[in-house]
Amino acid sequence: MTDLEEYIKYLDRARASIPKRVFDQYERFVLKKVETYNEGNRTIVQNFKEIADLLGRDPNHLLKYMNRELATRGNIQGGRAIFIGKFNDFLLNSVIKRYAEKYVICPVCNRPDTRLVKEGKFLFIQCDACGAKESLKSIV
Repeated sequence: MTDLEEYIKYLDRARASIPKRVFDQYERFVLKKVETYNEGNRTIVQNFKEIADLLGRDPNHLLKYMNRELATRGNIQGGRAIFIGKFNDFLLNSVIKRYAEKYVICPVCNRPDTRLVKEGKFLFIQCDACGAKESLKSIV
């Protein structure tokens, strides 16, 4: 038996002794689904502040992004957001997911441990986990 074959045999034996759940993929960062209702021609997201807090972002920044993506106007009242127009939960959840991918998840290590840093006119996403820093486009 060669050294490589022996090494592979020991590696397989070591891997077999590790519990299977260690190798299961799981996501530590799970987005909360929106809780909405329509009132006339307005869509109200009841748990908007809760979602923004989960993302670790200013609710006004998230609102500005959603207003642009949904091509509408909206405002925050208490812990809820009110958008002009009727929007379904699927659309709102997908907009929030795109926001998280762009402004929350680190582009280097894919962890949510980030913060937005403004330096002069420039906006950066800074990762507290790996230390990466990358510039972002401002929301217009």
